[in-house]
Amino acid sequence: MEPLVDYRQHLEVETPESVILDYEIAGVGSRALAAIIDTGILFVWILLLALALSPIEGWLGEGAARWARAILGLAVFASFWGYYTFFEGLRGGQTPGKRHIGIRVVRDTGHPVTFGAAAARNFIRLADSLPPPSYFLGGLFVALHPQGKRLGDIVAGTVVVRDRPIEAGPVQVSEPEESDETGLPELAEEEFRVIREFSERSMSLDEEVRARLADRLTARFADRFPLRPKSSVAFIGQLYRRELALRRGRFGAAAGRVPGSRRVGTPIDRLVARKQDRWLAFDKLANRAASSGLDSFAARELPDFAARYREVAADLARARTYRADPAVQARLERLVAAGHNALYRDDRKTLPRIWQVLASECPAAVVRARLYVLIAFLAFAAPAAGGYLLLRERPGLAGDLLPDVMLRRAEAGAERVRNGKGYVEIESGVRPIVASGIITNNIGVAFACFAGGIFLGVGSLFSLAYNGLSLGATAAHFANKGLLLYLLTFIVGHGVLELFSIWVAGAAGFMLGRSIVSPGDLTRGEALLLSGRLAIRMIGAVVILLLVAGSIEGFVSTSTLPLAYRLAVSGASAVFLVLYLANGARYRGSFE
Repeated sequence: MEPLVDYRQHLEVETPESVILDYEIAGVGSRALAAIIDTGILFVWILLLALALSPIEGWLGEGAARWARAILGLAVFASFWGYYTFFEGLRGGQTPGKRHIGIRVVRDTGHPVTFGAAAARNFIRLADSLPPPSYFLGGLFVALHPQGKRLGDIVAGTVVVRDRPIEAGPVQVSEPEESDETGLPELAEEEFRVIREFSERSMSLDEEVRARLADRLTARFADRFPLRPKSSVAFIGQLYRRELALRRGRFGAAAGRVPGSRRVGTPIDRLVARKQDRWLAFDKLANRAASSGLDSFAARELPDFAARYREVAADLARARTYRADPAVQARLERLVAAGHNALYRDDRKTLPRIWQVLASECPAAVVRARLYVLIAFLAFAAPAAGGYLLLRERPGLAGDLLPDVMLRRAEAGAERVRNGKGYVEIESGVRPIVASGIITNNIGVAFACFAGGIFLGVGSLFSLAYNGLSLGATAAHFANKGLLLYLLTFIVGHGVLELFSIWVAGAAGFMLGRSIVSPGDLTRGEALLLSGRLAIRMIGAVVILLLVAGSIEGFVSTSTLPLAYRLAVSGASAVFLVLYLANGARYRGSFE
């Protein structure tokens, strides 16, 4: 018979203990099912948030209710963008959907995914979802890439793998590590393997099926064991415990040296009989570490956990050497992978660590990428200048270059100036909602500008050029009508941070594009991984700056405050930006 060909994709990772872990890559089908489940959960969550707003508004006054709507808008936006990042970055690489299907995200090295890597792979989701909402491009990459990676995985250095199923332990009650039984094993190795597998799996079977299988096994041993319990299940359990005790006894290993004996014991069977209790105990510890982290272990438990991990890793090496059953190897591989993930993952998710990332690493990334920021500024400023000069020279093109809403605002500008009104003035009670909408819109634009960089930098270039051209043409149209100062009075308060943020997002996208076009001495995958680590921190800085800029625009730029006050706010925002970047410039750490 022709051997079956394994068409599944695999990822082999060597641990520091020189043991090879073999991960099975998750395919398109399982990832699609997990995504469907997660989408359903996310939809229900957002629906619950919306439904909760009505009774809350009834308890609050009108002003507080508007704040509640603003917070809801931010919560929905954060849920949409943060759902996958939160669960994958903080819950061991598994969203609820992935956990249900039995897959998880890990790094290419086999280590657990970091929060930064989870953010990188999910912020690129915009590119993977093209053309929206089909997710065609991401699915195509998963189907064709040798390791089943979509664009986000390539940038983040991650891969989605199948979890090894947890093997059920033996049915028997706790047993001693060693036995005082002095006889030789009474069953052949094949017979012992059969009753061992029945004992390990019987509790997961239906009672009727378990009884029927036990009856068949009992019939096989009936002649050799005439004195036995009436219950077939009880007999098989008793036989298994006695045979296991004999194999653990002082003559168990010697049985393998009896020439011609039908009780010859293979090394791997003796290993399984001797070590399975240790494996079960380690499995419990590994599950505890996965759910609660190593911080849940007492000081004396940590060395024991590490020692048990090395022991199981050595057992896996022996099992492969002796060519153990695939089920035994799979079980040990799952245990070693669980221990590896627990011992070598980054558990630094404390508040000081979060503060270090936001206050130091994010601005430091911007400083280190200052050349890319300069290029992004030029990609924005050149079209802005061109658009301004073009419309100053040919005012009639305004109808072709500007949206209708900007044309109407320019037409209404002269009347508003005569009435002493600003570009946009909103009553104070509505400003929280406006600020919330501005923040979510601007951050969404920044994410799109960044994600577009994966297409050789062209997407980021287009986003920067389009926004620059739009701003320049708008300024020229208002200048043609004698309203340039009227427009600038609105922009001056928030413009410093908002414009700089867009340049930084474009710079992060350019870094991705350069890694593909000119990776240097590295492979494109390695160059993308290194660029992605820096770029995702730049996007972290963008989010911080746009939160501040959106708040200024919503509460100051739309108010009736005088120009002097707006200029003071603009100056303060510029000082904040300089201090923020200066703090990053002092950072000397790495961006792992």
